[in-house]
Amino acid sequence: MKNKELNDMREEEVLTNIGHQLTTDVNFRKTIWVKFVKGIKEFKMINKGDRIAVCISGGKDSMLLAKCIGELQKHSDEDFETEYICMDPGYSQKNRQKILDNAKLLGIPLTMFETRIFEAVDKVDDRACYLCARMRRGYLYRKAKEMGCNKIALGHHFDDVIETILMGMFYGTQFQTMMPKLHSTNFEGMELIRPLYFVKEADIIKWRDKNNLEFINCACKITEKNKALNIEDVGSKREEMKRLLKQLRQMNEDVDMNIYKSTEKVNLDTIISYMKDGKEISFLDNY
Repeated sequence: MKNKELNDMREEEVLTNIGHQLTTDVNFRKTIWVKFVKGIKEFKMINKGDRIAVCISGGKDSMLLAKCIGELQKHSDEDFETEYICMDPGYSQKNRQKILDNAKLLGIPLTMFETRIFEAVDKVDDRACYLCARMRRGYLYRKAKEMGCNKIALGHHFDDVIETILMGMFYGTQFQTMMPKLHSTNFEGMELIRPLYFVKEADIIKWRDKNNLEFINCACKITEKNKALNIEDVGSKREEMKRLLKQLRQMNEDVDMNIYKSTEKVNLDTIISYMKDGKEISFLDNY
């Protein structure tokens, strides 16, 4: 049998198994599918008539999101449409091709469009990652709206939520969380949803490794330079939170959920002050 035929058979096998795997494999159904559906239902992320732009960066999280959304369309009572978009902010040819190859392998009908974000932020010494993220979001909203979508779906997972809470407390002097859905402030009628909100990163890694899949990580020029120089990303606040949480889990395996639960049913009578509609409200106002 020729190599091409073998490759075609492997692709067909991957396409057949991975889609069904999320709903039929006992482990992935419990750790990924059920939590994926829970997030969508609990926060009412998807409604009848929605046209959702599933945003793919090329990493494991967004690729899993695409497979989950695709599988949901087969089983959901809600009639919604999807577009799968990937913004190329200046990837190397190798990384760009890796994304396209994975999309083909996983049966994701990808639309890729180009920007020059990496080139722009490469000239910025301070807050380059923050600027890159903001610019990416804007381009994704714009492209999604051009395609007739009313929502964009991002691949943030449960660990991202917990890390964001801690970063806000430790470095932002504020108590806040990464919201499961948001109305866009700059693109009228657009909304952002995070369907993997309750899915843990460790389970996404297990899904990736179980299927022998390889995805790109952060592929910006800063990361590539550090990798070439064998420099570990020890300065990242998010990486710092990952290391801290790893230590805390050794003492309390429920620490992640406890941190998340602290954002629910907040007793404002025990808060010094809070912001409402841009105005600070102090406990002294009604003391």
